[in-house]
Amino acid sequence: MKDIKAIIESLVFVSDSPLTIDKIREILGEVEREEIREAIYDLMKEYEGRKSGFCLVEVAGGFQFRTRDDLGDWIQKLKGVKPMAFSPAAMETLAVVAYRQPVVKAEIDRIRGVDVSGSLKGLLEKKLARMVGRKDVPGRPMLYGTTKKFLEVFNLKDLSELPTLRELKELEK
Repeated sequence: MKDIKAIIESLVFVSDSPLTIDKIREILGEVEREEIREAIYDLMKEYEGRKSGFCLVEVAGGFQFRTRDDLGDWIQKLKGVKPMAFSPAAMETLAVVAYRQPVVKAEIDRIRGVDVSGSLKGLLEKKLARMVGRKDVPGRPMLYGTTKKFLEVFNLKDLSELPTLRELKELEK
């Protein structure tokens, strides 16, 4: 395909959420996954090389244009909004959900040592956590997990990019 990079660039640009290689392939038809992957990585290098105001990043299982991190102050001035803020309680609750998912509320309460109803409700409202099913035990309590938006907000390709407990302990030193 002659203009594959231009086509992929335009598809990612107009997409509201990270665009997967499978979705791009579905749109392009007969183009191989590897050819799409190569074109995307070429685009990523081009944006990085020219120090553009935005970059193409792999996040939440797909690809998305993002502004460079070092330009955030300028964007805040234009938009007049602050980045999503989290209370320490919400961050602790979200960490338990992220690392223990699928997890029931009672286990989150036990780990945190407090009732997490308020924090969990806020995370559900912000669409960072979601109900993923019910545990097969008496009472069938709700199971919680993270969302695709969680990956987007924290700039993660997938959950395997969460730091390990060893890495977190090394940060404390």
